[in-house]
Amino acid sequence: MSAPAATPPTDLAIRAGTEAAPGVPATDEGRTPAAPGRAPLGALSAYATGSLGMGVWVTVPGLLLLYFLTEIVGVTAALAGLTLLLPKFLDVAIHPLIGTRSDRQASRLGNRRRLMYGGALLGLAMVAMFSVPAGLTGWAAAAWVGGWFMLGNLLFAMFQVPYLTTPSDLRIGYHERTRVFMFRMLFLTVGLLGAGVAAPALVADELRSSYTMMASILAAAMIVTALVAIVGVRRLTDAAGFRTPALGGGHSVMGDIRVAWADRDYRMLVLSYLFTGTTTHLFMAALPYFSRYVFGSAALTAVFMGAFLAPAILAGPAWLAISKRVGKQRGLLVAQSIFVMGSLTLLAAAQLGVAASLVVVVAMGFAFAGLQLLAFSMVPDAVSAAEARGTAQAGSYTGVWTATEAMGTAVGPYIYAAALALGGFISTTAGVSVQQPSSAMTMLLLGFTVLPAVLMVVAIRFQRRYRLDPKVA
Repeated sequence: MSAPAATPPTDLAIRAGTEAAPGVPATDEGRTPAAPGRAPLGALSAYATGSLGMGVWVTVPGLLLLYFLTEIVGVTAALAGLTLLLPKFLDVAIHPLIGTRSDRQASRLGNRRRLMYGGALLGLAMVAMFSVPAGLTGWAAAAWVGGWFMLGNLLFAMFQVPYLTTPSDLRIGYHERTRVFMFRMLFLTVGLLGAGVAAPALVADELRSSYTMMASILAAAMIVTALVAIVGVRRLTDAAGFRTPALGGGHSVMGDIRVAWADRDYRMLVLSYLFTGTTTHLFMAALPYFSRYVFGSAALTAVFMGAFLAPAILAGPAWLAISKRVGKQRGLLVAQSIFVMGSLTLLAAAQLGVAASLVVVVAMGFAFAGLQLLAFSMVPDAVSAAEARGTAQAGSYTGVWTATEAMGTAVGPYIYAAALALGGFISTTAGVSVQQPSSAMTMLLLGFTVLPAVLMVVAIRFQRRYRLDPKVA
């Protein structure tokens, strides 16, 4: 179904996949209601390469930074949690600001790539963050890590916001968006898996110098993949077409945030992903403690992370098929439910043993792939519906989304750190062992199992109120 050439596409037409195709004259809104295009494989692969390096930043601080603070540099659990949380409050303002700025850049230059070059320096901030000077412990070490974490989050936003806006910029349809995000999620999962296995393996001796070496090796990969992705974004938009934002005179950061929050379906999607992201990052932050204190081996962290992320590499096509059959929203609800059941099952991990616990973690990894792929692929659907109504721009919506994602990466570890502090967890420094009280062990386990299940149930409640998916509507 195609609308007349001079008429902007309707909400229904956009959800059915009838966005503009490259090479057709644009309407007065900068879009054409022609047949959707298809992203070429080579350009799509180059674009998705950026997720390899970004996966390092998503994984390594979330997996190791809390543990690094409490077990290597002697920061108390409560202070360590605040060190991870407070820098993220800046993201609430920074990400929407960068989203609005990228819209202006796209409107003026016809692309969003300029901001991404600054974000390519993210790896340098990660090296500094894990290179705490030898004389610093406690508050001083927390301030060092927190300062570099804040800078790293800024650089990450400069790359991530325009990068994730690309699928919304392309003249492609409903299922093609899912395909684009499937490639992105495949590369992201490889990045998550590589970092999630390599990082804990490189610091298994728990020396400060090993953390610096680990960060340096992974930072080199982050810089290279970011530069490849910038080339991929250019090739992808050249091939599939670029929908230049038609900005109004009142376009502003606060205005964009108000418009995004007023969009009921987008608001439900964002709130659901806030709790989903909080849950998955809590899981990753808690995993090193679970491995060391439940099974007595810090080396098992790499094994469990491999079991969690390896299935996700193969799960993308399965979730794509599920979404085509039942819709993205229903598929996402299935993934969320699997994660809830897996979390509660791990409550009996000590009785199940390592092998059975690994099987449960594999199932949760399969669900994790669906949580990421389907949620992210629903953002361009919400953007397209809002743009058809003339109420929003892609960059501003993506800025709000990535700010939400950033908050989840901090809130999850903070909640787990608060659970450890409530249980009386005793922090230490590299090479010094302590005996944890039974209350700390109880909270360590409940924080890894029951707490994530409760948070994901809240995410499900919000997700059920989303109504843009045509399979549900």
